[in-house]
Amino acid sequence: MDIVLGLQWGDEGKGKFIDLISENYDIAARFNGGSNAGHSIERNGKRITLKMIPSGIFMQGVQNVIGTGTVLDPVSFKNEILNLKKFDETLQPENNLIISKKAHFVLPTYRLMDVFMEENPAYTTIGTTKNGIAQAYSNKILRQNVRIGDMYAPDFQERVQHILERDYSFMAGEDMLIPPLEEISKEFFEAVEFLKQFNCTETELLLNKALIEGKTILGEGSQATLLDIDHGTYPYVTSSSTIASGACSGLGISPKKIGEIYGIAKAYCTRVGNGIFPTELFDEMGEEIRIKGNEFGSNTGRPRRTGWLDLPALRYAVMINGITQLVLTKADVLSGLKSVAVCTHYELEDGSVEATAGTLPENARPIFKWLEGWNADFSVIKDPSALPEELMNFLSFLEQEMGVPVTYLSIGPGREEILKMK
Repeated sequence: MDIVLGLQWGDEGKGKFIDLISENYDIAARFNGGSNAGHSIERNGKRITLKMIPSGIFMQGVQNVIGTGTVLDPVSFKNEILNLKKFDETLQPENNLIISKKAHFVLPTYRLMDVFMEENPAYTTIGTTKNGIAQAYSNKILRQNVRIGDMYAPDFQERVQHILERDYSFMAGEDMLIPPLEEISKEFFEAVEFLKQFNCTETELLLNKALIEGKTILGEGSQATLLDIDHGTYPYVTSSSTIASGACSGLGISPKKIGEIYGIAKAYCTRVGNGIFPTELFDEMGEEIRIKGNEFGSNTGRPRRTGWLDLPALRYAVMINGITQLVLTKADVLSGLKSVAVCTHYELEDGSVEATAGTLPENARPIFKWLEGWNADFSVIKDPSALPEELMNFLSFLEQEMGVPVTYLSIGPGREEILKMK
């Protein structure tokens, strides 16, 4: 099994890369997260954002799997499937999408609980997408949730209704303005019936059987390394494991089966929501990068915070994931700049210098190295030999600093606008 994951705070362009290489695999399997994720894919001049569905869904002959480590909102899933079919009428996802019975449901009151906690001063506000993902994972850990396989049980509706009434009673007691319980319950159970047309099984058995048969699997991660629940910039993180080892637990595949680990990173940094961001730009340059790079959340539409490339954080992400190949995106966005900055170290309050950041320091001063900028019409570049010398120098510098080769370079938003470097 090979793995693709993000190395920063998400939105690095994983969906595009997975869409590109998934045709080389038999199975594309999503291993974490829920509908809080969003992979944007461009096909035939049109763009679509996939939330739960693996990015291999467009490839004929590729089986797609939503793994055990995910959490699934059936209402959001139903809408995504209907939107996908409208986007491409030839697709039949019910025939090539399999869902783990052990994945957990996101119940409708979980979204409301997210809103309640974000708006209540008694709780830490982290800038969540308010999709109920954290509530699903927390109830999973508390053993208070229901799983996909439970929807076939005769008492499923009764069990879910009990949880909904419990949550609803709590929020009503806090004077929260919420929609009628009957309304959200009806929508949920209708979506569950829609979900039943898909093959739901023990996907860990399916995937391991596929490996024994010599089939190839691409593990798809959502969000990114610096948002990992254990190793990210806590508490401003997501609720699941976003790193390479999370693919093993999220899919039920042994670490011995892992081959290539592709790490996706932008030529600069972005972040959505709250949390530390040492290289963040607050000036016109930050706004220029945001507009030129279309840095607005694919799922939420929120403007992303922008900043220069952060090598200490990137080194950390490369290290804990065991990255074997780097994929660099959005180098074209920086085209035309006279010089480009890269943070190589942090200077801490005590005067010491840190080159690899496990916990990003709150009051650290980024130490920048300025590299010569590049200028090119990337729309006409079809081969690495045509890339500007300054960009090649930037890539060589990055490879030397990371100790990992840059094997792919994205030079535009289109599906084909990516170069294989090695």
